[in-house]
Amino acid sequence: MKRVLMIQRAEVFSPNSVEKDLAILEAVAQRLRSKGCEVSLVSETAPLESAPSADVIFTMGRLPETLSWLKTLEGVQIVNRPEGIEHCGRCQLEALMARIGTPMPPKEGSDGYWLKRGDQAAQSQGDVVFAPNREALEQEIQKMQQRDISQYVVSAHVVGDLVKFYGVQGTGFFRYYYPTDDGQFKFADEARNGEARHYAFSEARLQQCVEQLAEAVGIKVYGGDAIVRADGSWCIIDFNDWPSFSRCRDEAADAIADLI
Repeated sequence: MKRVLMIQRAEVFSPNSVEKDLAILEAVAQRLRSKGCEVSLVSETAPLESAPSADVIFTMGRLPETLSWLKTLEGVQIVNRPEGIEHCGRCQLEALMARIGTPMPPKEGSDGYWLKRGDQAAQSQGDVVFAPNREALEQEIQKMQQRDISQYVVSAHVVGDLVKFYGVQGTGFFRYYYPTDDGQFKFADEARNGEARHYAFSEARLQQCVEQLAEAVGIKVYGGDAIVRADGSWCIIDFNDWPSFSRCRDEAADAIADLI
């Protein structure tokens, strides 16, 4: 019998999504138990050193101490690997995307700018802000620096359809959705691109691009955002470890459980 430990993400990394993030973990746990696994669920805010021993760890954790603890474990299958989770910090991620040729938004444009904290995943709406021009951007940078955030990335706003995608690397599972179709938003900024026009694009090419990125980052369970332009081209504006999969939870849970 395989012993599986599931680590719940600290609430600070689940803005407006605590229940949704927990729901995908519980859905995976249910499937693993049906396969005969012994499953334990703990929060990363609890002392992990006293967590039950396991053969497999499924973790949504992002705290530095969580990642450090995971790195000390030997002979344990871990999804997602702590090194891959660290690579999802925006500064590291942007450098990696540039290296492998992932389509990215330009640095300059005439439709405003996005400022995003670069050291960790977003913890509040203030970690990802829109600035209509350069003057406003400089003001937002100063605000971020006043919060002792010295690492950040800047990109130009891209006009087009906002597409949210979800995947489990290596399993063939890949889904994408338009947030304006179902009205599911984490922050109001997701509506800035307006109603989706459903511009035609190659889903197969997008999946291939994102799977390549997941492989380079080093994570199996991922999600992110892309902007699809009117001509069918796209750019990746966000990529992160283990989203809530709220739009496709049951299918995603099946794919994640199959990883072991």
